[in-house]
Amino acid sequence: MKIIKITVVLLLAILLCAGVFLYKGELPQREVDAKYTGETSQFFTMENGARIHFRDEGNSAGPAVVLVHGSNASLHTWEPWVEILGDSYRIITMDLPAHGLTGAVPDNDYGAQAQLRTVDAVVRHVGLDKFTLGGNSMGGGVTWRYTLAHPEKVEAMLLIDSSGLPQFRQQLEAKAEELGQEKKEAPVFFSLMGKPWFRAIAKYIDPYWMTKQGVNSAYNYSPVVTEQLIQRYYELALRAGSRDATLSRFSSPRKAEEPVDATRFNVPALVMWGKEDSLISVDVAQLFDAALAQSTLVIYDSVGHVPMEEIPDRSAEDVSAFLQSIYGAN
Repeated sequence: MKIIKITVVLLLAILLCAGVFLYKGELPQREVDAKYTGETSQFFTMENGARIHFRDEGNSAGPAVVLVHGSNASLHTWEPWVEILGDSYRIITMDLPAHGLTGAVPDNDYGAQAQLRTVDAVVRHVGLDKFTLGGNSMGGGVTWRYTLAHPEKVEAMLLIDSSGLPQFRQQLEAKAEELGQEKKEAPVFFSLMGKPWFRAIAKYIDPYWMTKQGVNSAYNYSPVVTEQLIQRYYELALRAGSRDATLSRFSSPRKAEEPVDATRFNVPALVMWGKEDSLISVDVAQLFDAALAQSTLVIYDSVGHVPMEEIPDRSAEDVSAFLQSIYGAN
């Protein structure tokens, strides 16, 4: 027993020392905002007091395209597409609550419905009645949920390595078990944040190395992953208030969702996927394509979870062709 007690004390001492050296405090909001606010950045306050960061860019006379980022990302992920597509289209991007320069919100609500309310508040703020809605990863989930909730507003969907429909999970699990598929190396952040013990200490750990591994894995170790890109994720995560908001978001119990009747989607959809996606299997792309009546599927070899940054020219070209089929040449 004495040896066990000594061992426990030593382990606690090691953890305490590690905590001192690994601890990373928050970065002042003003400092982070000054670095990541662009010339076209705007802010407005929702009725619940949330201060939302958004950008309204491109051709103000062109068809509107609203784009929603993924989990732990920000509106900056869309900058390559804005540059390429902006001559023809009006492009609205935003930082969802707990993300980017929006960060923590007063009501501490970071659930799916809060995300839909944020998107709706932004489009109403900029005066849009109809638009194409697109999203990456979690933002893809926001896209199809918003389309179901507001079918009168959405003219088309862009689903880029998107969260799947609720019924997809069971289908994928059955297929993986049948084929004995091995999972690709995924960002450790998401698996760790699912564990209560890690969330209890996450606020006190320097997330740099976890951020670096996560970005490299998500981007399939693409050459576009530079230290500047890693710092963007790292510094936005450390913006004062954002770490608590992220922990709150991952601590909220996930509600089981009923299967979605895919026949309710009555708009064209472009389903875009990186074949080497380590976060959301390319099999989900196939399920979307089979479920949606008006879908166009594009799969990119040797690309990961973020095609709009990994292969901006090629992915934007596919978006342009899709939008031209809907709106005509601009």
